[in-house]
Amino acid sequence: MALLVTTAGQARAAETFAASFPATAVSTPLDGRLILLVSRDLNREPKSHVAPNAPLDAPYMFGQTVDGWAPDATVIMGDGAFGWPARALSGLPEGDYLVQAVLNRYETYHLADGRILKLPPDQGEGQQWASKPGNLFSRPVRIHLDPAHPETVRLVLDQVVGPVTPPADSEFVRHVSMRSALLSKFWGRDVYIGAHVLLPAGFATHPAAHYPLMVFHGHFPADISEFRTTPPDPDLAPVYSDRFHLAGYNRIEQQEAYAFYQRWISAKFPRFLVIEIAHANPYFDDSYAVNSANLGPYGDAINTELIPEIEKRFRGLAQGWARFTYGGSTGGWEALATQVFYPDMYNGAFAACPDPIDFRAYTLINLYADDNAYALKGEASRVERPAFRNYLGEVTATQRDMNYMELVQGDHSRSGQQYDIWQAVFGPAGADGYPRPVFDKLTGKIDHDTVAYWRDHYDLSWIIQRDWASLAPKLKGKIHVYVGNGDNYYLTDSVYFAQDRLESLKPAYDGEVAYGDRAEHCWNGDPTQPNAYSRLHYNTQYLPKILDRIARSAPPGADLTSWRY
Repeated sequence: MALLVTTAGQARAAETFAASFPATAVSTPLDGRLILLVSRDLNREPKSHVAPNAPLDAPYMFGQTVDGWAPDATVIMGDGAFGWPARALSGLPEGDYLVQAVLNRYETYHLADGRILKLPPDQGEGQQWASKPGNLFSRPVRIHLDPAHPETVRLVLDQVVGPVTPPADSEFVRHVSMRSALLSKFWGRDVYIGAHVLLPAGFATHPAAHYPLMVFHGHFPADISEFRTTPPDPDLAPVYSDRFHLAGYNRIEQQEAYAFYQRWISAKFPRFLVIEIAHANPYFDDSYAVNSANLGPYGDAINTELIPEIEKRFRGLAQGWARFTYGGSTGGWEALATQVFYPDMYNGAFAACPDPIDFRAYTLINLYADDNAYALKGEASRVERPAFRNYLGEVTATQRDMNYMELVQGDHSRSGQQYDIWQAVFGPAGADGYPRPVFDKLTGKIDHDTVAYWRDHYDLSWIIQRDWASLAPKLKGKIHVYVGNGDNYYLTDSVYFAQDRLESLKPAYDGEVAYGDRAEHCWNGDPTQPNAYSRLHYNTQYLPKILDRIARSAPPGADLTSWRY
């Protein structure tokens, strides 16, 4: 039985949890992260409400890495398991709880550079451990926890998450998956990347037409988003959106998706290809679309393998003047990074609410000037840095909260969550082969040697300024950045810093930076509509600017007509 010495000097006994899985579930030993969920909500399955952007809605969580866990063997979780928001199991208050355990399974990777790593592969679900096919979980069990009378609670992980059903092709939507030679070499196993492709109306009846390409970057896409060929479901039960404070937002999403389809097939609508890329990996639901020491050459795989194959199959114009990229949040960063790192390949990037594009504002952390990511320290006081605010500015999570929540879900940047993927994408490999942290996850202490690596490789604002002499003729007029000044994740400041750099460039960058007044994450540049609606219009919102850019920059003899039927 684990013991914790309290501030009063008294020893307090901790509840322990004994987890096992039967051979009928999996017959071989397993590696992975065992995650224990202890929830005060007795009506919902605990694993159903673990969301990093809603930490106040999350249950108590505890994590422990397991190696070679054999069928029918017991793993004990006590105070040694890392917890959040209670640091240890002995910190749980008395009460009734619903408890559940999940095993996020790891596989062993033998990388081409000699690293041997244990990582959670994506299984087609977009790197979500609660719904990952093959992961084990227990049925929820109701308990009464009394610290004065601790007990051992037994949990049997006899449930297995089933496979994902892949989306089917249709008249307008096709699905591409291809083996990447570049990524397969890096990872030491076959790696596939893919895309969902939205075909223009008349694609089959205009075989001579070739089309511009619009790359819609974002998180893992289950299918083409914001597109629906049938009217909204009249029997759909309305669901309230906490994010947008709207009743029946699921109905609004269907209405807007159907309206997009109606525009898509209308007589005067310009014809083009839209793709959403599926590039989930062992660290996150997407790769950030760049080459990385820890994820491999995803930038080259996407831009030199996948996109040429898509343009070949679906008659893309396959010219830099006819390619554009856009997206929001993660997708906003990817859109700008793709334009910067492949400047001749694209003719414009529209980056909405981008992840930090200037590391002087890594959310609210100045990686160059600060020593600690979690707290601001004065002479006699300390203030915890916030990480998430609602539309009224009320803080619901701190930087420490978000990172401790991740640390429960996986050490060595294996949580599959936001700060860990930034560590994996932006950082070098550490001495242990896993991503070298930019700050210590326990203490928040910043490693400025790692920061220097981040700056030189992925601080987009810094890189644009550093390389402007060569980038100017390639990027002039192509950079468009949008963010709300009430962004929930504090992404606004990064854009402020980047704007200052962009506007200091000579020759002028000739682009655009705009802010949405009182707009939350992820405002994407439309001042005429609420964010709840404009976020559903990515595939049409920038079209006037794209068409104008094509008209002004297409080279002599470019095909400006075959796709305008």
